[in-house]
Amino acid sequence: MNNPETMALRCAACGRTHALDELAWRCADCHGVLDLTGFTPVMPKAADLATRRPGLWRYAEALPIAEPPGITMGEGMTPLVTAPGQPGVGLKIDYLMPTGSFKDRGAVMLAALAARLGVTRLMADSSGNAGTSVAAYAARAGIACDVYVPESTSAGKVAQLRAYGATVHQIPGTREDTAHAAARAADEPGVFYASHVYHPFFLHGTKTYVLELWEQLEGRLPDTLVLPVGNGTLVLGAYLGCAELLDQGLIDRLPRIVAVQASGCAPLATAFADGRPEPADITTHGTVAEGIAIAAPARGRQILAAVRATGGIIVTVTDEQVHAAHAALARSGLYVEPTSAVCWAAIRADLVDTTPRPDGLPAVVAPLCGSGLKSKPPA
Repeated sequence: MNNPETMALRCAACGRTHALDELAWRCADCHGVLDLTGFTPVMPKAADLATRRPGLWRYAEALPIAEPPGITMGEGMTPLVTAPGQPGVGLKIDYLMPTGSFKDRGAVMLAALAARLGVTRLMADSSGNAGTSVAAYAARAGIACDVYVPESTSAGKVAQLRAYGATVHQIPGTREDTAHAAARAADEPGVFYASHVYHPFFLHGTKTYVLELWEQLEGRLPDTLVLPVGNGTLVLGAYLGCAELLDQGLIDRLPRIVAVQASGCAPLATAFADGRPEPADITTHGTVAEGIAIAAPARGRQILAAVRATGGIIVTVTDEQVHAAHAALARSGLYVEPTSAVCWAAIRADLVDTTPRPDGLPAVVAPLCGSGLKSKPPA
C-alpha cells in the first residue's frame, strides 16, 4: 500500500502531475501547491494496533512510506492529559517529541522520502521548529541540510539547528522574506525542498496527531479540535486524518475545527470573517506567537476550505492573552513556547464551547506544540 513508486504529486489548481523523483515543490506550470495522489490509506485494525509499539509507524498502512530504519526516533503517541481546571478539555502534549515540537511528525516523513529517493542535500525554511526538526532527521539520514530562518528567530532554535550540523541562513526582514530566499534556493537543480508547507508528505505525518487521538479515545474523537494556524500544517494534517477516518467509517462525523491566529498577523481569520476563499492581504503588526506569524500562507485556500467543511471557525487572540495563557500553563506544570499558548488563550477567552460531554470524553482537545525550552519566554 505504501509504495512511493505508485504515487505522484498533483497540482491543486491546474491538475498537472509530477513524479516524486522530479523533486518538484510546486507546480511547474502554475506554481500551485501539490497534493499526494496514487495512495489509499487504510487504518490498521484495533487488534493489530494492540500489538504494535508506540510511534507513527504503528499506523503503517495509513502512511505513504514505510518506516525508515535508522531515521525514526520513536516520534509520536504523545500524552493526552486533562486541562487544568477544565474537565471538558484535553491537552495533547506534542512538545514531547525528539526535537521538542510536533513538526517531527512531518519531518521524519520527508527525511524518509529523501533517503528513499537518494538525494544528497535537502533544504527547509522555517521560523524555527520545522527547520530544527528537518535538520535533526537529515542528520539521522546522513543527508546535508540547509535551513533558512528569519534573522529574528530565537537564539535557542538557531543553536539547535547548528548542533544538528545544518548550514543556517539567517534572512533579514519578515518571515515572507525568508520564504522568498528559500524559494530561490529550492529552484536549483537537485535540491530536495523539505518544506513543511509545500510538500504533502508532511501533512501525512501531521495527520497522525488525529490518528493517535482517535486511538487514545478508543475509536472516537472530541466534538472540537482547537488548533493553531499560520501555515496550517497541523490544521490540514488534522483535517486529512479526520477525513480518512470518516471515509473508512471509523467516525460518523468530522469534529469541528477552531483555528487560532494571533491578532497581530491574522490573514486567515480576516478572510474567514469576510467570507473570502483566499487569505486576506494584511499588514503584519508583529506578535509574540512567532511560529504562526505567517502573512501569506501558501495553502491558505485549503485551510479556509477545511475549517468551513467542519463547520468550524477561525478566531484570534491578543499578545496579552497569549502572555496570560503561557503563564497559566506554566503554573500547571506545562512549559511551552509562546506560540503553543494560543489555543489555551482562545479556550480561556471563552472562544470555544468546552461544555463537558456526558460520556466523560473531552469535548475539546488542543495541542501543546512546542517546548518552552526552545524559545525566549514572553516578557
